[in-house]
Amino acid sequence: MAELKYEIIETVAVLSESPKGWTKELNLVSWNGRDPKYDLRDWAPDKAKMGKGVTLTKEELQELKTKLQEI
Repeated sequence: MAELKYEIIETVAVLSESPKGWTKELNLVSWNGRDPKYDLRDWAPDKAKMGKGVTLTKEELQELKTKLQEI
């Protein structure tokens, strides 16, 4: 499996923290040197490990925001 490279450009929000210190975060992340996208996932305290997550373009994030406001 190829090495996954990532750079957290900006932490937008930390939504929660588990007893073991993992945090659920919304970040702006560049994956493998590509343009940054918004990313929602769990991160280990040192950011060396991560859980499964979802990446969204700015437009997708804006659409999600619109839908959430309707709830």
